Amino acid sequence: MHGYEIMQQLNARTRGMWRPSPGVIYPALQMLKNEGLVMDEDVDGRRVFSLSEAGRAEVDRDSITSSLEQIVRGADPAVLELRDAALQVGAAVTQIAQVGKPSQKERALEILTDARRRLYSILADAD
Repeated sequence: MHGYEIMQQLNARTRGMWRPSPGVIYPALQMLKNEGLVMDEDVDGRRVFSLSEAGRAEVDRDSITSSLEQIVRGADPAVLELRDAALQVGAAVTQIAQVGKPSQKERALEILTDARRRLYSILADAD
């Protein structure tokens, strides 16, 4: 995989709990390359990384997959669902901001303002 694909995989495998940036991934890949755990090659103008034999042995020994699962395992499922819903709302707002008519943007702002007020009222509710 190339670096961007690795970032996407880590994000997906941790359900968004860890979204590594290029500033994290590329230095880590260089370090792993220096240690002989990954190799890279140019494929269609992109640097593609793969595990070396030593890297495969390390993965088998250390079980990186279970480490990624631990990130998600400790998370409150309700928090994950809220975060996913917020990201979906954000995507819808972005679409409206980019291609919506002025009246649609105005309605979206009204909905968001009302939603924010209603969300804070949940916290104020003394259940």
